[in-house]
Amino acid sequence: MKFTKLGTSGLTVSRLCLGCMTYGDTTKGWHGDWLLSEEESRPFFRKALESGINFFDTANVYAGGTSEEITGRLLREMAQRDEIVLATKAYFPWRQAPNAGGNSRKALMQAIDDSLVRLGTDYVDLFQIHRWDDETPIEETMEALHDIVKSGKALHIGASSMYAWQFAKAQELARANGWTRFISMQNQLNLLYREEEREMLPLCEDQGVSAIPWSPLARGRLARANDEETVRSKTDGVGKALYKDDDEADRAIIAAVGEVAKTRGVSRASVALAWHFTKPAVAAPIIGASKEHHIDAAIAALDIDLSTEELAALEAPYRPKSPTGMGMALPPMNQVSVAAG
Repeated sequence: MKFTKLGTSGLTVSRLCLGCMTYGDTTKGWHGDWLLSEEESRPFFRKALESGINFFDTANVYAGGTSEEITGRLLREMAQRDEIVLATKAYFPWRQAPNAGGNSRKALMQAIDDSLVRLGTDYVDLFQIHRWDDETPIEETMEALHDIVKSGKALHIGASSMYAWQFAKAQELARANGWTRFISMQNQLNLLYREEEREMLPLCEDQGVSAIPWSPLARGRLARANDEETVRSKTDGVGKALYKDDDEADRAIIAAVGEVAKTRGVSRASVALAWHFTKPAVAAPIIGASKEHHIDAAIAALDIDLSTEELAALEAPYRPKSPTGMGMALPPMNQVSVAAG
């Protein structure tokens, strides 16, 4: 395994982060039939740890909070707390009720306490705002995050999927007031969605912020041929909203990934993940794993050095897209509670 520092902090993370959205109770929350139960999840945590992955990311809304519960229990069982980097997120509503969501001081203070209970830990290494909140002054959000860090409930803070101007505004406000600044940006980045290369990645590189991309395989589309389907591809409503199956440029990129993979004798997933390591701001793509070979393919990507010709083949078909994933709304959560306990 290869390691790097997260942002300008001293926090050491593996170059791969295991995303834990896949693990949870299928009867809770807004995900689909592709969720894995705790016992089904166990081998993936074990394999990740044995492979040297020390970075794990979840969120309070994943599977109605059960993702945090499973993540916390399995990591407590398998790893020393000081050896792992545990990240979670808050913003999306956990109940249809006032203050049960968003980035207000009240919501964030409740969210971190509830997450710590579900995770079974005294602190998280990285507490992230899952999206920008138009209804809360950013001053309130940044001061609340600073106080959460100073209370010891989180060691560092990060953000996810917003416009570069919003991220820059938040960072400058924190700097001006002596508050804690973000060390990471969890943004959507993959060969099918490269809009972050315009402003966000250059901003992160300039400011010493690490990108930890979500959906590095475009919800699995880059890991299979255009005509292949999986249970998740059939039931993943979010994926269908983010990526259009009839996009001609996307289909050409997927085909190019297949050609590079075939020539090298590696998986499509390895090639698509290796592309991320050509971007200086990227610290650790967030990988999903529901089959054993998913982790193997991700680890193999660390040793792939794409040539100039291969990069050109992979990137040439891309066509600009409208920004997506920033104001993404989730299905109603009124039937689901992820409150602590």
